Amino acid sequence: MALILDTGPLYAALDRSDADHAACRALIEGANEPLVIPAPVLVEVDYWIQQRLNPGALVALLDDISAGAFVVADLVAADYARVGDLCDRYADADIGFVDAAVLAIVERFNESKLATLDRRHFGLLRPRHRDSIELLPA
Repeated sequence: MALILDTGPLYAALDRSDADHAACRALIEGANEPLVIPAPVLVEVDYWIQQRLNPGALVALLDDISAGAFVVADLVAADYARVGDLCDRYADADIGFVDAAVLAIVERFNESKLATLDRRHFGLLRPRHRDSIELLPA
């Protein structure tokens, strides 16, 4: 089992001024399982850090990754096929590459939950391996 992190909770845990900071930080710090960051999420987190925080936040995150606090899940060939399927199936719902990649990782890890603040997209997406996924923080 693992806790897969979408962009929102990871960024919110870094930004003390974010309205979801406390809940997301508690979720991440209280996890008793590996914390998995889909590789495309890092690009989005970097963007938001560059827009709103200082570069030290990214360096600290990368240090945490290097120290093993997080596992980065790269996409594999089968994930790209699934991402394409999801982007096509949900084209009218503005599902982009990163959201589709996150769901592909959730499916590959056979997870029942996802740390995300994006209820609009992930409440709509239906994983292959179950009827729905639990979205955290609750």
